[in-house]
Amino acid sequence: MKLIVALIQPQKLDDVKKALVEAKVTKMTVTPAQGCGKQAGFTEEYRGAITEINLLKKIRLDIAVNDEFVDVTVDAIIKGARSGRIGDGKIWVMPLEQCIRIRTGERGSEAIG
Repeated sequence: MKLIVALIQPQKLDDVKKALVEAKVTKMTVTPAQGCGKQAGFTEEYRGAITEINLLKKIRLDIAVNDEFVDVTVDAIIKGARSGRIGDGKIWVMPLEQCIRIRTGERGSEAIG
């Protein structure tokens, strides 16, 4: 089992969800996030004061999958999120030690599916 965490541009969320559904991956958690990387932010002037904005809005996806779905899931996220410009996002794949479905008590791979 793996936990896939992806940070993507907010405007790409619909494209990523569509690509994931096409790949038969439908379970995910989506949360708003802020961060900075190579984009490094920008400056703007508001009421005469210059402000540096270095935390940009992103969307965080958390997707738990069985090992055989890792490549399919990652490829779908890339397909939906890639624009070819700086700031498209990042994907991390981490081992998932355990998953427990609260409602039924199922554990492991059965709890993910």
